[in-house]
Amino acid sequence: MRHPSKVAALAAALFASFTAQSPARAAYIVTFSEVGPDVVANGGGSINLTGLTAFAVFGDAAGVVPFVGEEVTGPPFPATPGSLSAYTGASGPTSFGLGGPINANSGSGDLVGEGIFIFGTRVIAVPINYQSDTPLVDSSTYLNASFATLGVTPGTYVYTWSSDSFTVQIGPAVPEPSSLALLGGGLLGLLAARRALKPG
Repeated sequence: MRHPSKVAALAAALFASFTAQSPARAAYIVTFSEVGPDVVANGGGSINLTGLTAFAVFGDAAGVVPFVGEEVTGPPFPATPGSLSAYTGASGPTSFGLGGPINANSGSGDLVGEGIFIFGTRVIAVPINYQSDTPLVDSSTYLNASFATLGVTPGTYVYTWSSDSFTVQIGPAVPEPSSLALLGGGLLGLLAARRALKPG
């Protein structure tokens, strides 16, 4: 006699384990995708500011500067003065490509970003008066663009501080080798369990 509930429980445990090992666990993630002739950046999540230090208030708009690892998602130019609060204390990759500054053509939602915006200091930038853990949603579109023309290199770029992280995902996320090994081992275990549950 089979026991579907046991197999389902094993599958659920396997999925939970794999998810826990996934690198895409940041509270705020912006994903760049090639969509037809354009590149679209979609951001979502929240940011915990604990462990960061308030640095400055400034205006900016959506765009990327890959060679210094900078991106802002949300509305495009013209920038609104005093639209962002910058916080120092995060660390991470110094670039995600060789491209220079490129502004998004359109966008909407919250203005959120990370990068070297002021005096060579890496900051996390959030809407003015943002409260920790408040949901953030934004999108920007680069018309007639590709990863190559933007000068971005596909991959996962994570900026961290003591309480949270900010992920820039360019292209599809690729599981780390350890996660793939965990998934493969779990699938083999699940198959073995199903065989063991079959009637003789």
